[in-house]
Order: sequence, then C-alpha cells, then structure tokens
Amino acid sequence: MAMAEQGSPGWQQTSLLSLVPPQEQPLVPQRLLILDTETSGLDPERHQCLEVGAILFSVPQRAVLAQLSFLIPAASNAAEALNGIAPAATQEPQPWQQSLALLEALASQAQLLVAHNAAFDRAWFGRGALPELPLPWLCSMEDISWPAQRQLRPRPSVRDLALAYGVPVWAAHRALTDCIYLAQVFERCTDLETLLREGREPRQLYRAQVSFEERYLARDAGFSWNNPVQGAWTRRLSERQLQALALPFATSPVAN
Repeated sequence: MAMAEQGSPGWQQTSLLSLVPPQEQPLVPQRLLILDTETSGLDPERHQCLEVGAILFSVPQRAVLAQLSFLIPAASNAAEALNGIAPAATQEPQPWQQSLALLEALASQAQLLVAHNAAFDRAWFGRGALPELPLPWLCSMEDISWPAQRQLRPRPSVRDLALAYGVPVWAAHRALTDCIYLAQVFERCTDLETLLREGREPRQLYRAQVSFEERYLARDAGFSWNNPVQGAWTRRLSERQLQALALPFATSPVAN
C-alpha cells in the first residue's frame, strides 16, 4: 500500500515473464498472486517502493501455496511515521535481488494479480527495481462486490474487510500483513469463484448526477470526489453492479 524519498537501488531486474508466451486467462483463475507494497510516498515518479509482500493462493483449495516479503534498499523514507520502515533497515544485507526473481516465479504460476487498492500498487511495477508483471489485476476494494450480509461500506478498507470475515487484525502498513488479511478473507469465502468472476466484468466510469446538498448520497455509494475526474463524483462500475446498487440518483457514463 502506501508510503519515503528517492533512494533507488542501482540494480534493475530483468523480467523473465516476458519470455512466457501470453495465454488467455480464465475468468475464474485457479491461482491468485496477492500483492501489496509499502512505498516512500504516493508518486511513483518521485518516490520508490520499499517493501513487497506476495502470497500465491489456490482458489479451488482455498489455501496459501507460498508467501514472500522483502525490503528494497532505500536512502530515505518520508513515510516512516506511517509504515515504520527505517531506511537503515532496508540497507541491511539480505538477498532482495533473489527475492525479486522469486516474485516473478510466483507470478508465473498465477492467472490473476490481486491487491487492495490495485491502482496504487500496480503503478510501482515496471519501475526501478520492480519488474513488470504481465497479468491482469483485480482490486479487492473497487472491483469486488462483497456480500450485503457482511455490512461493508462501498470501497472498504482492508481492516474493515478482515474484521467483517472474522479475521483478527493485529498490525497495519506492512506489505505481507495486508496480503495475509486478504488471503484469510478468501479462505472464508464460500462464493469466492463468483466474486472473482463478477469482479472481472468490464467496468465503465460513471458520474453521479447530484447537487451540492445531495453529495452525501454519492459519497455513501462509494463515488469519489475529484478522482479521476476533477469537480465530479465518479465510480467505476460494471453494468451488473450499476443495476444491483439501485442508486437514489441518476448517473451518466464518462467518455474514455
């Protein structure tokens, strides 16, 4: 997830995944690679990834197959107060280059990458030391419509999602911890295949047609203000999601 200042290691990972011939990915994958990052800031152009967490997860077995967590050397970390990663810790001797190779090996066994706030995590791959991962992404915050009986708000935090499924929450803002929360949620999902299939349906960006006085309706329905459209409440939805929400306001599609 998020967050220090540029201190990029002088080593570039060459991706082996580009040598693997592309294959059509099934709508319901057999294996997921659950990913999370901790970074030195919010801007991939100016900051760097400090930590990667990854779990290879079997959908039919509802089981963790392998997991990985490693730090990437950094000179500074402006987000240390948030993620607790001291730059000195990132510079301790450890085989982070080999960990990057293992990350690619895990990705080669998956059909889908999953992250909570995938738009943020995805932006760091293919930059600096991190390899490009040529697999489709699914966002567990944006793309999955969690069952109504879990009483989750739209776009739930990973903490709220974990608690809704009875997963103990013991820490935050470390990469592997958030991956573990998602894996344990998936272990408890009897309808995981349906959630994944529906989560991969095509999405359209919609604008909420609300007045200033009605803006709370858009907010409560999971629409975001000023992101990605300035001066508008918007949310990416599939056709099925839009119909199921029965929104108390009109919407209009935003041109791509």
